[in-house]
Amino acid sequence: MDSSALRELDAAITELRKIRSTGAVFGLLAIDDEFFLLLRPSPGGVSLLLSDSAAALDYDIAADALDLLRVDPPEDDDEVWPEGSLDILADLGLPAPEMQVIIDEIDLYPDEQLQMIAQRLGFEAEFTKHLDTILQ
Repeated sequence: MDSSALRELDAAITELRKIRSTGAVFGLLAIDDEFFLLLRPSPGGVSLLLSDSAAALDYDIAADALDLLRVDPPEDDDEVWPEGSLDILADLGLPAPEMQVIIDEIDLYPDEQLQMIAQRLGFEAEFTKHLDTILQ
């Protein structure tokens, strides 16, 4: 995806909708070292999961995610809790309780949390290869 997809929620959703696949299409977005977003477009809209709702206080893309979910941002950034569909990837093998465990690993960076998701869903090697390409 284009790097603008990390700054604008609509851009990320549009980029994902362009992908043609017979299987599930979803996006894993690690934003800076702060939080991640999972996006899964469908014909009826888009499902999403924001790992830290307090990120909406500092990041437009997180604020846009909360707007789409029709959730108010928190008062301050002291608490970390997710907003959205914890079961966003349940049909692929990652049920909501396991997703919550991953999100609760607050000592990990978002890319490390996403790597845990990739591992659980069976595409860790591809995810790591892509991550290594980006970091070079």
